[in-house]
Amino acid sequence: MRKLDDIQALAFDLDGTLVDSVPGLALATQLMLADLKLPTVTNDQVKNWVGNGVDVMLERAFTAIKVELSPQLFTDAKSLFNNHYDKVIDAETKLFPHVKETLKTLYANNYPLALVTNKPAQFLPALLTSLGIKDYFALVLGGGDVIKLKPHPAPLYQVLATFGLFNDQLLFVGDSKNDIDAAKNANCPTVALSYGYNYGISIATSEPDFLFDDFKDILTILPQPRADAKK
Repeated sequence: MRKLDDIQALAFDLDGTLVDSVPGLALATQLMLADLKLPTVTNDQVKNWVGNGVDVMLERAFTAIKVELSPQLFTDAKSLFNNHYDKVIDAETKLFPHVKETLKTLYANNYPLALVTNKPAQFLPALLTSLGIKDYFALVLGGGDVIKLKPHPAPLYQVLATFGLFNDQLLFVGDSKNDIDAAKNANCPTVALSYGYNYGISIATSEPDFLFDDFKDILTILPQPRADAKK
């Protein structure tokens, strides 16, 4: 397998890439709907709605239960969802296998790491701390931190500017079409992970540069260790 010798840094999606967030997102959505005395949705439904940010996920939930989402109802629903999600996010979000060990290896080998997610930024500091991976990231960008969400390339442009890199020096790792499209729009090489969400569609259809079933396989395409690796 060829290696990406020019890669100087990596950026990662969060939901479906580093963590299984569906249980928490689904529970918060179900509790919100119960508060509003509306029909519920299933975890499997929510799994297919993850990736475009909370606003779009809630819109899809109301479409699924065939309830018209007025501006006031949306405001109320989002407030209820955020309150519930803040309470369940830590307990209901788990790292996928080999994520923590792989991030630790990349960090030890002096690769600057960025997190680029459409999840609202307000939830990220406490979540990353509870997962034990916060210190690995030199840059964390969530929904609201940039003018456009993925698949727009704006978040990746910000990573490139912050790290002082050319686009072919940043490897982006994700699990959905939004992730791969964002990286392609920024002309960055891509890794897709098959175990993620991607709206129930095989991520292979997005034609990433690399497709892996296991997170740790990212290490096989990078020089290890780098000459300036931490000792």
